[in-house]
Amino acid sequence: MESFGVLYSFVYINEILGNVGGGFRQGPIYAGKLEASLTIDFGKLAGVNGLSLFANTFQIHDTGGLRDRSFGRLITVSNIEAFPSTRASEIWIEQKWSSDRFGLRLGQLTADGEFFSADYGKLFLSNDWPTITGANLPAGGPAYPVSTPGVRLRFDPDDSTSALAAVFNGDPGEQRLRNRAGTNFSVDGPPLVMAEVQHRYNQEDAAGLAGSFKLGGYYHFGRFDHLRFDRVGLPLASPSSTGVTRRLGGTSGIYVVAELQLQGGGPEDGITVYTRISASPSDRNLVDRWADGGIVFAGMVPGRPNDKFGASLIYAGIGESARGFDRDMRRLTNDLRPIRSFCATFEVSYQTQIMPGWVVQPDFQYVFKPAGGIVSPFDHTARVRGGPVFGLRSTFLY
Repeated sequence: MESFGVLYSFVYINEILGNVGGGFRQGPIYAGKLEASLTIDFGKLAGVNGLSLFANTFQIHDTGGLRDRSFGRLITVSNIEAFPSTRASEIWIEQKWSSDRFGLRLGQLTADGEFFSADYGKLFLSNDWPTITGANLPAGGPAYPVSTPGVRLRFDPDDSTSALAAVFNGDPGEQRLRNRAGTNFSVDGPPLVMAEVQHRYNQEDAAGLAGSFKLGGYYHFGRFDHLRFDRVGLPLASPSSTGVTRRLGGTSGIYVVAELQLQGGGPEDGITVYTRISASPSDRNLVDRWADGGIVFAGMVPGRPNDKFGASLIYAGIGESARGFDRDMRRLTNDLRPIRSFCATFEVSYQTQIMPGWVVQPDFQYVFKPAGGIVSPFDHTARVRGGPVFGLRSTFLY
């Protein structure tokens, strides 16, 4: 049906992950996600040039994600982890004009497909919508597995430069309760505005080593609780506090993304590195600084041109206000809870192609200080311990 402008695909990912030594609960889990997507080019189908439609759905099944069940942590263990459900995701129309230099997209959108992403990092199971947005924005923001009504404008003045701006409903609804089927099309939430400028070089068949740089930011117009003080300026941990948290208007963040090819032929071959760095105000955000990065080797094994392997590191720093609350609790109430600091994940992964359309991926992660060093449910003076996670993922593409 491609000649008529109709494309469809199915991607099935299933995996077994096991926490063998850390967290507050050990053991293996099984998880799976089936995604079906449809793209229609109305230029080919009906002669309406530049108009297209996209829609996709998920069938998510698992026995409980390691991030929440085993570690109570902030950083993703598996980027398919979500509440078990059959749910709609994106459905939008896009009109392009001026030789595809301008594009306007309208409908049910996610932000993680176009904003704040690093293509070279997609090898890793823990590579996901960044922790700094997932932890700080209501319901994690408009990212897998939830989407929100929105509009996105894109301008490509040339083949190497892009500028994107989007407005989303800033509260997609908690996926377990308010948005279990992905059909919460509400526009009542405060808006989330995102913008990003991209520069690429030596892409596709161009000679030379490839690379890209992105600079972006976002602003959420909702109201957020101060993490340390009440409305009259007293520490929330103080016995004299009103217990009513000070309310703050809006939150924001800025980020940079860099991807560089160090060796290779095509833009994704050989040795590549990437990093993403971001910061947000600490008074209203649990995570105020965040970074990830890694190195990927592709096509380096003789006779295995499609195999990839690499290592990555993710770091999320707990904001000063949240740390101050922990110090206040120790000082004012004799609560001996640990003071949170940071959480991190180190990952090593190998992706091997068994046949066209089927890849298998053994994976190892080590979790440091889950959720920044949260209190153990079994000992209120000790932190939940980090530990190793072993996994095996299988991906089928049709």
